[in-house]
Amino acid sequence: MSKKEEKKTNVHEIEIKFEKDEWTKAQDEAWKNVQKKVNMDGFRKGKVPRNVYEKKYGKGEILIEAANSLVDPAYHRAMEESKLIPAVTPSVDIKEMDEEKVTFAFKIITKPEVKIKKYKGLNIKPEKIEVTKEEIDHQIGHILEEYTELVTKEGKVENGDIAIIDFEGFKDGVAFDGGKGENYSLEIGSNTFIPGFEEQVIGMKPEEEKEIKVVFPEDYGVETLKGAPAVFKVKLHEIKEKKAREFDEEFFEDLAMEGVDSKEKLEKEVEKEIKAQKEMDNENKYVDKLLEEIAKNVEVDIPQEMVDEESDRLLKNFEQQMAMQGISLDIYYKFTGSSEKDLREQLDKEAYNNVLYRLMLEEIMNLEKVEVSEKEAEKEAEELSKKYKMEKEEFLKQLGGIEMIQYDLEMRKVVELLKEANK
Repeated sequence: MSKKEEKKTNVHEIEIKFEKDEWTKAQDEAWKNVQKKVNMDGFRKGKVPRNVYEKKYGKGEILIEAANSLVDPAYHRAMEESKLIPAVTPSVDIKEMDEEKVTFAFKIITKPEVKIKKYKGLNIKPEKIEVTKEEIDHQIGHILEEYTELVTKEGKVENGDIAIIDFEGFKDGVAFDGGKGENYSLEIGSNTFIPGFEEQVIGMKPEEEKEIKVVFPEDYGVETLKGAPAVFKVKLHEIKEKKAREFDEEFFEDLAMEGVDSKEKLEKEVEKEIKAQKEMDNENKYVDKLLEEIAKNVEVDIPQEMVDEESDRLLKNFEQQMAMQGISLDIYYKFTGSSEKDLREQLDKEAYNNVLYRLMLEEIMNLEKVEVSEKEAEKEAEELSKKYKMEKEEFLKQLGGIEMIQYDLEMRKVVELLKEANK
């Protein structure tokens, strides 16, 4: 193993060489794989002699196959011999390769040096919170809306009614994708359809059919429909109207909130829930503000590779969140008129701050000698696995092991320490 250090002390190039018997053996094993795929006139598939193959095609593919088989062993050897702990996934290049030897060059980036001038006595306090009557009334209004009953209505559609309709859209007389629905519940006045559509449903009677003419907005998500005139054939099946709920026994039975059987008790419960949410939000803002202030006193040169890897993680999380809503990234880009590049640019600042704060907290953890015992971590793992209704072993496997629990607890201890030290 040879080791070259670049200008930055946390960027290392480690070279691992395979030669002689190791390299010969790798080539022999590689030939077995290559031979299975070779088709050559005069020989059955997988039976071509090596000397015949090499005379016609050379040794290039065999060497590449052999080198690929040694990447993992080379990496493990580099880690073992260098004793380095990578901060990001190392990159690897083949520096030289011939029949006699192959040399891998690993670029290993370790944690950069972090200097913190000050992280105590910053006098940062959380904001005070309060819950107003308007907020309570607003939330109760949402609850009433959620439990509103819909009753069938006679007569004509009015603003605020729910129209149960079939519809199909046509552009230039041809039906277009995504423009058809059956027994669709459309709240008139919700502005969920194309501008002008809902207004033309007003006045319709059950079983009436009507052609509704609209023009798609210029900024519509589907390119072929931007600014285009269209006709929707609409049939109204039923009209429903919202029946406001009263604070009566039936409503509280439907609500099924333990101990809540009156408006006054509901108000107290809602106030408690709003306060709990506000406290959690306020705590998160306070910690963010605290970390932001401490970061002003930090000197660190963060490698772009660390930011890029964190950005990849955030992008993957975003993709999973979209998938849970049934939206792929391609559809997201299409409807927002953006691209992966645009999304990455949005995530870059968050990615940089995540890496900065992580390095900062780890340095404070070392300075303050914050530790979490294996016993503490095991107890936390037990509680979390029960919370998520999983077997402990399976939970740890998905999380990445008990070390991840320990790390999370250490970070939480550091944050609590900082909160106490900066009030």
